[in-house]
Amino acid sequence: MTNQKKLEHAIEFALANKPAVGGFPFLAEFLRQAGVTHNLWSLPSAQSVYVMPGGSIVNQGTPLVTGITEVPEFNQEALIQALRTDQAGESTFPQFLSAAWQAGVVHYDVDFVARTVTYYGVNKESYTESYPAVEVMQ
Repeated sequence: MTNQKKLEHAIEFALANKPAVGGFPFLAEFLRQAGVTHNLWSLPSAQSVYVMPGGSIVNQGTPLVTGITEVPEFNQEALIQALRTDQAGESTFPQFLSAAWQAGVVHYDVDFVARTVTYYGVNKESYTESYPAVEVMQ
């Protein structure tokens, strides 16, 4: 099976079966089992790169802004609020991306081996958060 097919299968299965609350660790574990080591997100373009042994895959989402736009200042408190809202199942993923952008996040890196996500502002500000390991069966 190609990396692209592994990735598509993992995302499809995880999204169809993840819990409403705490869904990210569930999705992350399926991606890790599919061989993804890192997921690099660029905001506001909503571009996601999945790093896998043997080749990486890009997914171009719907950009959050178009044209010339000021980058919001990095606001760690607002980012943490966006994270907690998402973790509680009170936002959709597009709403989370928008809130992260409004909190000044220009890119983030999910490390599936270390189980961390690091969020970065334009001036190299950063905030790192760990997420719990979960057991899943495919």
